[in-house]
Amino acid sequence: MGTPLLPATCKPNLAQILPAQPALDSGPLLAWLLACTYLVLITARSLIHLLLPDGGAHSIATIDIAVAGGSNIVGLFGQWGASQLLLALLLWVLLLRYRGLVPLVLLVFLLEPALRSLAGHLKPIHTLGAAPGARWNWWVEPPLALCWWLSLCPARRQPNEPDACHAGQAPDQLY
Repeated sequence: MGTPLLPATCKPNLAQILPAQPALDSGPLLAWLLACTYLVLITARSLIHLLLPDGGAHSIATIDIAVAGGSNIVGLFGQWGASQLLLALLLWVLLLRYRGLVPLVLLVFLLEPALRSLAGHLKPIHTLGAAPGARWNWWVEPPLALCWWLSLCPARRQPNEPDACHAGQAPDQLY
């Protein structure tokens, strides 16, 4: 039988961030599916930075590259895309081969926009418009936090463990 879509209990287990057996998946399938979906977006973003002629610096982030050093800005975006692609590939390996590390991958997803926003606050980039990262960073944080919490909740109950999400319901009424 495969992994259940939803958790069996709403009580998160922080030990799942670095499980003893990372190849074994004990979290709900929904957390893994959402992580894969988000990683598709991250992979696409890295390819855009790597492959677009301007690295997305002007065409997406609205940074003025028609200035002295503009080609350096484009070069940095391309290198940033290469680094993002390497991270994305590593995260794909973790999600596909070591399914027990879904909570760790989701934690990386959760921390990355927050750290990027912190870097942007400490070292602001002046743009001609609102860059997607500036617009969407804080919108993705709550769903990522919920997904991370979900991934920490076991999908299978241990014998004699009460079901915290569905207290008072008979087991045959749960799913």
